[in-house]
Amino acid sequence: MSNSEIVAWAGAAALLFWGVGAYNRMVRLRGDLVQRFGPVDDQFKQRHALLMQQLDALAPVLANASAQAAPRLDALRAACQQAESACTHARQRPGSAGAITSLRLAEEILTDARARLPVPTTAGTNLPELRIKLATIDTTLAFARGQFNESVQVYNHAIRQFPTRLLAGLFGFRAGGTL
Repeated sequence: MSNSEIVAWAGAAALLFWGVGAYNRMVRLRGDLVQRFGPVDDQFKQRHALLMQQLDALAPVLANASAQAAPRLDALRAACQQAESACTHARQRPGSAGAITSLRLAEEILTDARARLPVPTTAGTNLPELRIKLATIDTTLAFARGQFNESVQVYNHAIRQFPTRLLAGLFGFRAGGTL
């Protein structure tokens, strides 16, 4: 074997090892992204359950309060269902930018519906406890969401780097969306 053949084989071997390493890194980062969605999903489920409890507790209290309360309760219930549906879709594909964008938009609608709902402080109900639990869940959800978003940014940065971008396109690695 001549020197030029040895250099060519060494270059091909180096390129192959780089490709395998880059591919493994993208798979690991995508796995990390999927893993970081788990706590976000858990917090969404807990918050959904608490919001349903809050709606059930508020319905009789606000039934006679005002004419505007019933449509706001219905809007919050619909927003909860929309967010739950978007979360189910995102749970199946946490690396999909479309699914995560859909979840983020459903969350914005839910946040707006929650802000419009009058929450009276009525004696004999567990509304104050529910509000405290919801605030705790919201804080924990914000932390889990931040960790997920950080993981998505690292993954997106990795697949956009020049030589890795070629492999990402070849093997179907797509940019993820942030919450």
